[in-house]
Amino acid sequence: MTFKGRMSHLSLSAELPSISQAVAELPDAFDFSLDDDASSLGSDSELNGIAPYRKTDRYGFIGGIQNGLGQLPVELIRHREAKWLEMTAHWEKTMASRYRKVKLLCRKGIPSSLRARCWPLLCGGQAKMEKNPGKYQELQEIPGDPQWVETITKDIHRQFPFHEMFLSPEGPGQQGLLQLLKAYTVYRPQEGYCQAQGPLGALLLMHMPPEQAFWCLVQICEHYLPGYYSPKMEALLLDSEVFVALLHRVCPKALKHLQKHGVGPLLYMPEWFLCLFARTLPFPTVLRVWDTFLSEGIKVLFRVGLLLIRLALGSSEKLRDCAGLVETLEKLRSVPAHLLQEDTFMAEVHDVPISDRDLERACRAQLKKLRAARPEFQYSPELRQSGAKAIFDAQQLEDAQNEEDLGSRTHTFYIPQIMVEPPPLSPKEQKKLEKASEMPDQKKTKARKKPDTRGKTFHVTQQPTGRTEERLKLESVKGKSSFYVETWF
Repeated sequence: MTFKGRMSHLSLSAELPSISQAVAELPDAFDFSLDDDASSLGSDSELNGIAPYRKTDRYGFIGGIQNGLGQLPVELIRHREAKWLEMTAHWEKTMASRYRKVKLLCRKGIPSSLRARCWPLLCGGQAKMEKNPGKYQELQEIPGDPQWVETITKDIHRQFPFHEMFLSPEGPGQQGLLQLLKAYTVYRPQEGYCQAQGPLGALLLMHMPPEQAFWCLVQICEHYLPGYYSPKMEALLLDSEVFVALLHRVCPKALKHLQKHGVGPLLYMPEWFLCLFARTLPFPTVLRVWDTFLSEGIKVLFRVGLLLIRLALGSSEKLRDCAGLVETLEKLRSVPAHLLQEDTFMAEVHDVPISDRDLERACRAQLKKLRAARPEFQYSPELRQSGAKAIFDAQQLEDAQNEEDLGSRTHTFYIPQIMVEPPPLSPKEQKKLEKASEMPDQKKTKARKKPDTRGKTFHVTQQPTGRTEERLKLESVKGKSSFYVETWF
């Protein structure tokens, strides 16, 4: 399908009367956007024919198309590598007490030589793999759903066709990606396969073995972006509303233009968020986005998306050439390359004024609106983890609970009961006891204790007249002539 055909299809979806219909159209729109890679380079035979003379850049892309605009000094790279080697050698201690240092170094960029070591540790894929030894091999041996396998096979050649790892259908790249994605459909049959998982798996396979790449993909789909790759895509629907709310705060002029021309967030966000910008930004910048995303979570995706909107549509001058929906979408897809250079771009990303608290507040507000409009809406943003630290803490808590459960099952201690009996009585004590038992019960009278009247105030009152006269008579009989007044307490 040509570019105009794709845009006309997207324009029709932009006019849908409800969000639910837009989400229903989302897989088709996303499917058309994936056709670019298949048609932009040519067939695999054309690429394979020039293999002996092919030149690649430092990332493995043919022709050096993904070279960065600048290279760091070797001394600085070695210094950062030494820091990462020290932290990863004591990862649990580092994450428990020095996560701020990890976060700062992730923002500066993980050295290319250590991403295969650091990414699985950051996302928790390494710990998940160690808890499930042999699980990936077991998933590979299961045939899987033929429908999913057929769909995955059709999509494999679209993933990074410029990269030397994915040139041949029989090569390790395409075959490894096929096995990885098929294993995920067996691991999570209720979710199956989403086309956007292809770029994620391919990028992971560029840096690490298939088993590690699989568990990293599991962590991304289940903890960083739960609900994104499910059939209903409810999480993406919620985040599209959140994105609009945040855009109103960060760049209201661009939002006004998008709303004027009917450019809803579902026309550009799926390719950005579902693929983690792997198909949008230059490859060096993509790696830097992933470094930060695996450290800080989905907040990074919102910051990157908001910055792209601002770079493309943030001023009146940039909006002059956008007369309609097609021109606006083209503007979003063609941000100047010099603005996307990794160091400059990532510095601006970190300056976007969106915090975790802002994101949580916007999520609560939009979730309330969605549930009021759609009672069947089930997704909750509480399911996702806000970065490497949250995932690490959750894994530590799970390990502690498992150890307690295992200890209660395997180590059951029976505490013996000790009965202590009194020593036998002596003959004298025995006689006394017998004598006491023979004596009849006698009532013991207790002496009345005199009340303590110190420090207390008492009121003196006379008895009634009748009783006083009787008492005087009684006293006169006894020969007493003194008069007294009785005190009542």
